[in-house]
This record gives sequence, structure tokens and C-alpha cells, in this order.
Amino acid sequence: MTIHKEGFASIGIATLILGAINGLSVWFLSQQYPVLSLLIFIVTFGLWLFIISFFRLPSRQLTIDDKKIICPADGKVVVIEETVDDEYFKGKRLQVSIFMSPLNVHVNRNAVTGEVVYSKYHKGKYLAAWHPKSSTENERHSVVYQVGHNEILVKQIAGALARRIVNYLSEGMQVQQGEEMGFIKFGSRVDLLLPLNARVKVKMGEMVKGGVTVLAEW
Repeated sequence: MTIHKEGFASIGIATLILGAINGLSVWFLSQQYPVLSLLIFIVTFGLWLFIISFFRLPSRQLTIDDKKIICPADGKVVVIEETVDDEYFKGKRLQVSIFMSPLNVHVNRNAVTGEVVYSKYHKGKYLAAWHPKSSTENERHSVVYQVGHNEILVKQIAGALARRIVNYLSEGMQVQQGEEMGFIKFGSRVDLLLPLNARVKVKMGEMVKGGVTVLAEW
């Protein structure tokens, strides 16, 4: 397992801040209040490990198959339903949503191999990621992939804790299934809008792995 590049700055800043807190704790508290100083160390060390864990990039055997749509994110399937898309398709699509908790791996991967025909960032609110309106009202970045005659839209959606969406794609790019499309910090959600005839292979409440679990088939 390695650390994702998006985590270097955050981990560095956290190390400086938490190190300073412990330095002050040792200087001012360790003599008179050793238990309190030890408690501060345990709490800050646990927080430091959590931040490192959040930016982990585990080694995986990715699923590569042109006939399949692969989960772009780790997390829990929270929505499988027909919806109306007003952003790009202007019509009915099949929506599958994956909720990413702060404990999940937060790298996002391309669900398919194809051409990026649409890529747009939207400012917005920070509703809880499981809120029904988070898909259309939260800060988000939408990407549409074209695969032959088919198109799918993938939304990276910020949650109540997330304040930064990173997306590496731009219109005209040719991308490969399983490659990184971006990163969302500290809890979030990813929506996929599929053709109505797509055959969904995941179930509500299922825990999935980005780049590995088959989400649907063409």
C-alpha cells in the first residue's frame, strides 16, 4: 500500500500541527499532568494515523472488460433507480449511487474505456452525501464518457465533510478503464447515470470496490 499524491500536503500539515500540539503538551503538561499529556499523545497519534489511512492507495487487481461498467469508487450502494437528468442527457437515465464514508479509499477510477465528451465543475452546497438533493445541489464534478454509441455520466459529489473535489479529466481525452479519474477528500458520494437498458449487477446496500466490482453491463 502507498500514499496517494493528493495526501502529501494534508499529511505534512497535519504532522506539523499535531507535532506542535504534542511538543507544547510535553513542555507544559508532562511534569504536572503526565496522564493528560499521554492522553493528548494517544488522541493526536490516532488522528494522524486516520489521516494517513484516508489517503491510502492499496494495490489491487483491477477488472478490465469493455462489456462491463466498473465501480468508480469504494463504498456502499445507496441508490438504484430511474431518474431524469437535467444536466446533460435531458431525459431518463438509470442512476446508481455509491456512498463513500471517511473510512473508504477515496480514489475515483474510470468506470469504462472511452472518450471524455463532457467535463464540468459545479459549485454548490455541502448537504450530507446521502441526502437525495446532494446529487443536484452539492458541489460536484460531472464527466460524460462515450463508449461507441453509449454514454454514461459520472458525478463526483462533495459531502458534509468534503470541501475539495479533484478531477483529472478534460473534454477530448481518451481514457482507460481503471485509471484514476480523481479524488474526493473526507467523505462523499459518486453517482452514475447509465442507459436505461444497462443491466445493473450490484444490489442496494452492497459494499463495492473501485476498479474491481462490476457495477453494470452494456
